[in-house]
Amino acid sequence: MKAMTITNSKILINISVIVVNWNTKDLLKKCLDSVYRTIDNLIIEVIVVDNASTDGSLAMLENDFPLAIKINNQENKGFGAANNQALAVMQGKYTLLLNTDTILQPQTVNKLWDFCEANDKAAIVCGQLLNIDGTKQNSIASFPSLLTLAANTSLLEYLFPQYYPSKRYEYSAPIEVDSAIGACIMIRKKALDETGFFDERYFFFFEETDLAYTMRLQGWKIYQVPDALVFHLQGQSVGHNINSRIEFYRSRYQFLKKWHSREYFYSAVAVIFLRLLVNWLFSCAANVLTFGLVKKMRQKLIVYSLLIFWHLKRQ
Repeated sequence: MKAMTITNSKILINISVIVVNWNTKDLLKKCLDSVYRTIDNLIIEVIVVDNASTDGSLAMLENDFPLAIKINNQENKGFGAANNQALAVMQGKYTLLLNTDTILQPQTVNKLWDFCEANDKAAIVCGQLLNIDGTKQNSIASFPSLLTLAANTSLLEYLFPQYYPSKRYEYSAPIEVDSAIGACIMIRKKALDETGFFDERYFFFFEETDLAYTMRLQGWKIYQVPDALVFHLQGQSVGHNINSRIEFYRSRYQFLKKWHSREYFYSAVAVIFLRLLVNWLFSCAANVLTFGLVKKMRQKLIVYSLLIFWHLKRQ
């Protein structure tokens, strides 16, 4: 028996599937197809929040997914604010937040559901994100700190795997983590009612990290269920241009400023800028040695230069 979609408020809904879309019509269709194809024996509602798409996404939704609840924005409100619109009207015991560039695998959602039902302190639960070739992506993240900003993250994961779990290790059972990558996460409604929704000062990036930090402070726990698999066409729903890179830095600074002292924040800014400057210098040297003939190296130098300019301009 596949998932039953229902909007009758008198019937208990198990999961509210929420997808935020911005001009990713084809990805959105594949994502929603996977929702209806892979979720078994659970009653779901599907809520799509469209951030003013102009690519025919709305027409596709009306034609292919008429039962989905649609929230149509007149502007791009970003990830957090758009999800909050759906969270405010959801009726499920849990919500499943999906990026449009995700494709669920059979039993993925059921495994997340079963784990949450068996662990009443689990507030946020994620699975394992996969590249299209089946290799693992980062699905979990440690909270940013002076140590993680100053040191090589891979080195920390290698030296202290008990404190820095990562995709490099195989886990045979669910593990507790700091936070989960927001491409596919299940969140308990009760936890949201206690802690509140996403902080809308984040436009895209770090919303889920901030929420996980808030929930952990209030006694909730965050987990990964490693055998719940999700293909993630990484970055196709947000892109890789310089504006996305800048937004990542801006959101990281928002997180550090919100949760740490003034002294800690400015120390973190100094560490981040120093690492960026070192990368820029190495990139300059690489371009000199190759006479600027390697396109990938030229592009890196441009990105580092623009990021440094953005940092200097914001001071």
